[in-house]
Amino acid sequence: MLQTFHPSNRDLIVNINGRLVHRDEAGISPFDSSVQNGDAVWEGLRLYRGRIFKLTEHLDRLRRSAALLSYQGFPDEPRLVEELRRTLAANDMTDGVHIRLTVSRGVKYTSGLDPRINTQGCSFFILAEHKPPVYQKSGITLATARVRRPFANVLDQHIHSCNQLTSILAKLEATAAGADDALMLDTEGNLAETNATHVFLVKSGVILTSTTRACPEGITRAAVLELCRERGQPCEVRDIPEEEIHTADEVFCTGTMGEIVPVTRIDATVYQEGQPGPVTAAVAGWFAELTRDPSCGTEM
Repeated sequence: MLQTFHPSNRDLIVNINGRLVHRDEAGISPFDSSVQNGDAVWEGLRLYRGRIFKLTEHLDRLRRSAALLSYQGFPDEPRLVEELRRTLAANDMTDGVHIRLTVSRGVKYTSGLDPRINTQGCSFFILAEHKPPVYQKSGITLATARVRRPFANVLDQHIHSCNQLTSILAKLEATAAGADDALMLDTEGNLAETNATHVFLVKSGVILTSTTRACPEGITRAAVLELCRERGQPCEVRDIPEEEIHTADEVFCTGTMGEIVPVTRIDATVYQEGQPGPVTAAVAGWFAELTRDPSCGTEM
């Protein structure tokens, strides 16, 4: 799965610390922490019919990530919401849009790792693109990566960090194996997530997903779990050993970038004869209904 250039994005206006500029004229300081150390946190947001889906939940997660990194001068929610509105208005965007909202520790007065040399508060960057869900609804394939997701005693995965080297290494493995994305395990050999999305299994009518000991707490993941509870669909959150993944009836992934997407093959294991399964299709339908619910979005 390789994303391609969308011609409608040729003249995007992006937001750099509240300044709206053409994508070709945007720039940030080489002293910014995002450049120096990958020291930044981010959220992927999706705009449906003029509303950003689950914006409050996304901003809460962004704030928690920044707090875990002891950021100072984090922009408040009204400021970020207003800057999101300004950016979308500048691009005349109302639907079919993915937004990447990034906040860094800010600018340093000299190069270095020590957060004490950051003195100007946080930086923020807003990139809104015309971008439909990036995965084929017919399904994707995964290859199990050798690189693992660590637990919090190595790197707390609840920090939704821009430093994504483990994901990049896993993606390289998947590409070399001819798969769309990488399946990632934790250091104990249990399911974590893919390099970009959360993973759900369907087994004997029960939906299963991993704990978040070694992966972020996903907004779409939480929405799917809540939908299962509301619809009376049995679901469990627990450790899932690697071998159990290959005995599942169906597998699907969830995320803001791709919504709900079936997995048709992992390594040599093929699910549903390479077609989307019935439970996956039902969940995708429920989620589509949710995105149309005005109460689940913030009007822009």
